[in-house]
Amino acid sequence: MGLVAGVDCSTQSTKVLVVDQDDGRLVAAGAASHPVEGTGGARETDPAEWEASLAEALDKTGRAAEVTAISIGGQQHGLVVLDEAGRPLRKAPLWNDTRGAADAARLVEEFGGPYECAKRVGSVLTSSFTVAHWAWLRRTEPDIAGAVRRVMLPHDYLTYRLSGGHFTDRSDVSGTGWWSPATESYDAGVLALPSVDLPEAYLPGVLGPEGSAGEVGPAASAQFGLARGTAVACGAGDNAAAALALSLQPGEAGVSLGTSGTVFAPGAAPSVDPTGTVAGFAGADGRYLPLACTLNATVAIDQISEWLGLGRDDVVPSGQVVFLPWLGGERTPNVPLATGAVAGMRYETDKRSVLQAAYEGLVATLLEATALLDGWAAQSREAPLLLIGGGARGRTWQETVRRLSGRPLLVVEAGELVAYGAAVQAAALASGKAVVDVARDWQVRRGTLFDPVPCDEATLARIAAWRTTVLPWFAGEG
Repeated sequence: MGLVAGVDCSTQSTKVLVVDQDDGRLVAAGAASHPVEGTGGARETDPAEWEASLAEALDKTGRAAEVTAISIGGQQHGLVVLDEAGRPLRKAPLWNDTRGAADAARLVEEFGGPYECAKRVGSVLTSSFTVAHWAWLRRTEPDIAGAVRRVMLPHDYLTYRLSGGHFTDRSDVSGTGWWSPATESYDAGVLALPSVDLPEAYLPGVLGPEGSAGEVGPAASAQFGLARGTAVACGAGDNAAAALALSLQPGEAGVSLGTSGTVFAPGAAPSVDPTGTVAGFAGADGRYLPLACTLNATVAIDQISEWLGLGRDDVVPSGQVVFLPWLGGERTPNVPLATGAVAGMRYETDKRSVLQAAYEGLVATLLEATALLDGWAAQSREAPLLLIGGGARGRTWQETVRRLSGRPLLVVEAGELVAYGAAVQAAALASGKAVVDVARDWQVRRGTLFDPVPCDEATLARIAAWRTTVLPWFAGEG
């Protein structure tokens, strides 16, 4: 039995899974937290904190010295800048650092508008994208920017510390804004823009799905408890790693229920969405991964159930109540100033109906996001939706998704899918197999399959009518 390790370095913690290389059986796990700092729009982490949490999480597994290969999955979009000696020059702005919002908007205009931007780099840029962080850094901290000699993403940095190799993978680099999914290369024109002005030599080499980033050396062995010579795979962005673990098939989509909601599906060609709703990412399996997000999911249900004094599953049919619980604004549709909006209530309305209506409003938004993927990853009503994330085991979430989608539903049993996807990469490197074959053999997607039920068109129609009423007001047009 050979052992491999998959890592998920997420926004606030690092998780490590040690699994059997042959069948993906979980052998050991460890986790450690790391801080996010900043006020206002700033959200930063010192890269040294990621190193410390990785070392702690590996140690907690008790099996680090036994693994033959390791791969890092991580949060997308952040910016890590190193000097000539390979030392971080400052804390790393993260995906949710919004200080580069104006820089992102300016870059979209320099590209020629949203359509040309999406066509060129796969997505319409927002403050999350690495190029926006870099433009912000050059504008506000020119001395630091001038000392930079290596530019990395968070997962690239941990790979670098393990092997000394300056590499990334196609899934994570597709969220930078300076790499083109259409050409599978860095865009020299973007790098030459006055607000970017970044030599390609400072950027990591881009590895394919089975790519090797080198081996663990003596210093990394001492720091992380891994054996010298442990193989280091290419790594991946978090959503791509999760999609790899799920071994998604054409017509299927992954629906992640966390603080926010995410939907993604495998596509054969790069996506180009000028509205900016669908991000045109590359996949960790050699395909593409069009992805859409909602800002509200489980956190909205938690807040509403607390306000109503109810448990999460304490619901009855919504009747005529319609609730769009866009408590933090919304991204799908793009109404950042949106608020919660309720209609159809009477004196006799049961508050449990209000909670059910909140679920329905959120699921309808997620299903809209899923439908938007159709242009690049055609959906099939006969193919299952794969439900993952913290809310996936919630009975009301499951029932509402089934009823409003009319599709089969597979509730995936495994957690930590990002780490599992990274472990797939490590196993492929150790065995010489293709990542898609390892993922298929492991069957991480095991879970409970629910047959479809008739789609509740009446509820969807009520929600659509209420949305039509309030959207102009949210957009400042009402």
